[in-house]
Amino acid sequence: MSETPQKPLPFVYQFAAGAVAGVSEILIMYPLDVLKTRIQLQSGPAVPGADYYNGMFDCFRKIVKNEGASRLYRGISAPILMEAPKRATKFAANDSWGAFYRNLFGVDKQTQGLATLTGATAGATEAFVVVPFELVKIRLQDKAQAHKYNGMIDVVRKIVAAEGPLAMYNGLESTMWRHILWNAGYFGCIFQVRAQLPAVEPGNKNQQTRNDLIAGSIGGIVGTVVNTPMDVVKSRIQNTSKVPGQVAKYNWAWPALGTVMKEEGFAALYKGFTPKVLRLGPGGGILLVVYTSVMDFFRTMRAEK
Repeated sequence: MSETPQKPLPFVYQFAAGAVAGVSEILIMYPLDVLKTRIQLQSGPAVPGADYYNGMFDCFRKIVKNEGASRLYRGISAPILMEAPKRATKFAANDSWGAFYRNLFGVDKQTQGLATLTGATAGATEAFVVVPFELVKIRLQDKAQAHKYNGMIDVVRKIVAAEGPLAMYNGLESTMWRHILWNAGYFGCIFQVRAQLPAVEPGNKNQQTRNDLIAGSIGGIVGTVVNTPMDVVKSRIQNTSKVPGQVAKYNWAWPALGTVMKEEGFAALYKGFTPKVLRLGPGGGILLVVYTSVMDFFRTMRAEK
């Protein structure tokens, strides 16, 4: 992620740092993810009432009023379990693919193009890890579906029984596009923003934290702008139960984009954007700061500074 890559640590350290960073971010920002999902799943004409949300604050108010504040953390067990492999895969894959591409193209330092390509490839890798967890999370977050399930394990059991084991990977294609676009924007921006910021004085942790927070936050915002349409269709696809003999309304990513635009207009592709960007903008900064800090701690511990 930096212009001059540091010597990579063994995978176990990357995994641990990614896990700490991911869990830290999700504990702070998760309610915004619930609001985002509820808004994204709304389709068809607006029908005022307790189940219709007219924006982020209306969604927050109605969930707390009608379902209780604890509902803002509904389905968090799946993301918590997902965060360790997801974030570890994100950063470890980014480091590993970065080294692969630098060797492939015969360059010593990261470039803007390689940072974007590396991020996109890391996103595709990450998607394979997160799809089942995302599917469980979506089913638990949706008010219309949540009553069917008694927790995370029950979601898995009922989906497998009713739709088959492969149903746990419903939405893989759209998830891959979502992560390719977000990671390309995120890591590509981190590279560019770091290059524009004042250089960090050796050993100055405050400057390092400042730069990482700014770069990660901007990267999170850009990644969110780029990938929100795919996130909307991913939520729709994963919230659709597969029925034998029937073709689902939302099935493949690009046709689903067309369906949403045709029926609800272009703006519908950015449903849930406000809570999403409020989460992943600062959240991207939190991720980068915590990940970098933990990796620096490991390097110090191993005397590999």
